Amino acid sequence: MKLQLFAYEQVKTFIKTRITSGAWKPGDAVPSEAALMAQFSISRMTVNRALRELTAEGMVTRIQGSGTRVAELHRISSRLTIRDIKEEVEERGHTYASTVLLVASEKAAAPLAKSLGLGTGSKVFHTVLVHLENGIPIQHEDRYVNPMAAPDFLQTDFTCFTPAHHLLTCAPLTDASYQIEACLPGNEIAKRLRIKPSEACLAITRRTVSGAHVASVARLVYPGTRYSFAGQFQA
Repeated sequence: MKLQLFAYEQVKTFIKTRITSGAWKPGDAVPSEAALMAQFSISRMTVNRALRELTAEGMVTRIQGSGTRVAELHRISSRLTIRDIKEEVEERGHTYASTVLLVASEKAAAPLAKSLGLGTGSKVFHTVLVHLENGIPIQHEDRYVNPMAAPDFLQTDFTCFTPAHHLLTCAPLTDASYQIEACLPGNEIAKRLRIKPSEACLAITRRTVSGAHVASVARLVYPGTRYSFAGQFQA
């Protein structure tokens, strides 16, 4: 059973979706508190909380007498682009391949269910793949997907299309969070990546959101000598 979003979170998701999709541009007016109260049948206090949090996150600006507007992108922020690894490899002129290790429907334990915004024991989709470039493993992907966001996920032929490709196509990204860390792969992942268990790796844990749903939670492990992350700063 899916956990219901709090009312203020529904307002935040609505506004974030309009901004991140490009429907609302920097400087555009956000609907008034009265309009949001009527649209969501909620109190002014609830609307105010949503707008306060969006202001703190840099998504909107609130000026006395001028209302709320989409924020200008003037603050420096780091950005890691979410892309399909198959496209990355092919853009380099190399050959992409994948080894599909698991495609399954499972019941979510409490921590995973919480991350996906679901109730404990809810059905989730689980895939494990190794991605290769010119026959050499460069990424181990362990991903859980919310069926509410991508109901046809398990019908995908993952030897032809990556999980990321399916999600970017069928559950367009509206928000994401990630954590990058150095780690050791452990015996099983080291074997799959054809490296030593003592070899340093980079790991990214990523949680993506599509509209009102958390779409997926994935842990991606890269051999440190075979892959580097490229980010960019914008002002």
